[in-house]
Amino acid sequence: MRLLFAGTPEVALPSLRALIASDHDVVAVLTRPDARRGRGRTLRPSPVAELAREVGIEVLTPRSLREEGVAERLAAMQLDAAAVVAYGGLVPAQLLDVPAHGWVNLHFSLLPAWRGAAPVQRAIIAGDEVTGACVFQLEAGLDTGPVYGTLTETVRPRDTAGDLLTRLAESGAGLLVAVLDAIAAGTARPHPQPAEGVSLAPKLEVADAAVRWADPAMAVDRLVRGCTPAPGAWTSLPDGTRLKLGPVTVRPDVDDLRPGQVRAGKHEVLVGTGSSAVALGEVAPAGRSWMTAEAWARGARLDGFVLGAPGGAA
Repeated sequence: MRLLFAGTPEVALPSLRALIASDHDVVAVLTRPDARRGRGRTLRPSPVAELAREVGIEVLTPRSLREEGVAERLAAMQLDAAAVVAYGGLVPAQLLDVPAHGWVNLHFSLLPAWRGAAPVQRAIIAGDEVTGACVFQLEAGLDTGPVYGTLTETVRPRDTAGDLLTRLAESGAGLLVAVLDAIAAGTARPHPQPAEGVSLAPKLEVADAAVRWADPAMAVDRLVRGCTPAPGAWTSLPDGTRLKLGPVTVRPDVDDLRPGQVRAGKHEVLVGTGSSAVALGEVAPAGRSWMTAEAWARGARLDGFVLGAPGGAA
């Protein structure tokens, strides 16, 4: 089939590579415009755009799919289908019928669970033990279309959102190709999503990643892992600056610290929560690189301080 691929970040690359290697013909890529990235804030193309140009595929970067000429350009391609993986923009209703078989989307949850932009992050934060990916038909509603196929994936105890998303991106690429193969063969049979079990996964903002030390240790652990690598978990230091937090370790044997209270030892840095303590892993003070919590604490002299509280003294 003649395909349009719509995607932007690195997580979309396994699917694009799989489609390029398949029997289908990726005639163009649709991706978000160049954006400033990295420490130097250099204007750079998306990872999907870079890969497409390397292999000679046409790249389209409209700021909006409602721009004049976009519909006409897509119609001229005589597309059989459009495959979407983390494109990062809405597909207007008037474009849904442009490809002969419509638009199919690889989504990283088991719909109708976690409809929205951050399904993997929300699944980890919620403590889901099993998640997955599915390929569904795009329609006007938010991730509401009928599902062609699914796969499941266990959420491991130490998974970050980045870890889990990497696995789902790799396995999901195979699922996407299989669904498109079935559509081409005329054997694909999408099934409506059930009305029960709907949950929403809106994008995580920086404010959502602030650790609430009064929550139980398990909830703190899940929040940090769910926000790693983005938007990045953090807490406030006594001077009001932010401390970025990497994954923590729950310490059920330590329960004598108040929420946010720090105990800095030679080999670990403990922080109290609403239940037991957690041991900090890597941290990054404002304007500085990541380091072990022990190295940070030796210079910060924070023993006895309370994180996330104005003033910070215990």
